[in-house]
Amino acid sequence: MGAALAQRVGAQRVRQILNHDIMGCTAEGVTGNHLYSGRALGLSEPGDILQLHPDLRSQWAAISAHYQRVGLSHTTDIVWDVGHQRLAEHPTHAVSVFFFGPDEHAVRPDLRWLRSVAAINSKNTFVEVARRLGVPVPVTLTFASVDAITAADVAAARYPCYLKAAVSVSGVGIHRCADAAALRAAVARFATGTPVQIQQEVATELFLNLQYRCDGTELRRYAATEQVLEGFAHQGNRYPARHAPWDAVEPIARWLHTQGMQGIFAFDVAVVGDKASPDFLAIECNPRYNGASYPTGIAHKLGIRHWLAKAYHSHPRSLDTLNLRGIEYDPATGTGVVLVNWGPILIGKLVVLLAGDRAAQTALERALLARL
Repeated sequence: MGAALAQRVGAQRVRQILNHDIMGCTAEGVTGNHLYSGRALGLSEPGDILQLHPDLRSQWAAISAHYQRVGLSHTTDIVWDVGHQRLAEHPTHAVSVFFFGPDEHAVRPDLRWLRSVAAINSKNTFVEVARRLGVPVPVTLTFASVDAITAADVAAARYPCYLKAAVSVSGVGIHRCADAAALRAAVARFATGTPVQIQQEVATELFLNLQYRCDGTELRRYAATEQVLEGFAHQGNRYPARHAPWDAVEPIARWLHTQGMQGIFAFDVAVVGDKASPDFLAIECNPRYNGASYPTGIAHKLGIRHWLAKAYHSHPRSLDTLNLRGIEYDPATGTGVVLVNWGPILIGKLVVLLAGDRAAQTALERALLARL
């Protein structure tokens, strides 16, 4: 998974140091995000080094036992510290990080990777590149500054629309506007000089996540999943997707590869129009791991071909008190529950993978909810 998770020299796999802490790329005020570094455990292999937040230490025995029972290999070489300086202490290990930004570059320099991430992380740059390469996108107006939006722009916008900060995290800085009055009010919420865009709302309930990975000099298609939504909120992903329109976004993927992108990156794509012959609109590119990446990696390792990964609230506040007997993943049947984002159980949240066909997913979810 990405340069850090699939790089090989001949037949010898290159060991990695994984730091998937997200605190440098997350919205302020969201509780429990410091516990997300544990997601990378299921992507690791013996011989790797994994950095985990020290608050996760209490869950180590239980998650290790769970992964052993379900047949998921992982490293046991843990550094209970998520500081980026640790990446520099193991120069022979390939780097696997959630997001390659200035902090990561400072200790393991890769200027081309840094610049490619910074460029496409701007929604405005994404739209400009998409237009140049002929990739279909929703009707979008881009502005170098929110102050540049005029009354004529407000009048010309197609409603409902979204006013979006060009660079946003976890949906912060994105406002749905039903009419011109709502758009004017949203404009007033942004600080002077903030780059923004006005994007027409896409009328669909089907959104896809198309993941790629760059393994050194090689670009690979990784997985096409459907987004599971609750209203406008993302709750999870399902594989396989009803559509896998790689050709719709491949020009940008190849462009990013030539710019120096490494690791996992993904496109959000809307499915619109005729169900028998739909069109596909690229919404944005996330130049990093995303919520679908972790269950995808686990499913690849376990050979799971049908799965649903979803976030749940949990009354148990420790893996020791979470009862998965009878529903835990069974390699013999290829069905059952695999824990993906297990650390946030400390604050009552979990992401799990439900392996099996749709009927099995439904039955597993019903059984799981009865225990949460």
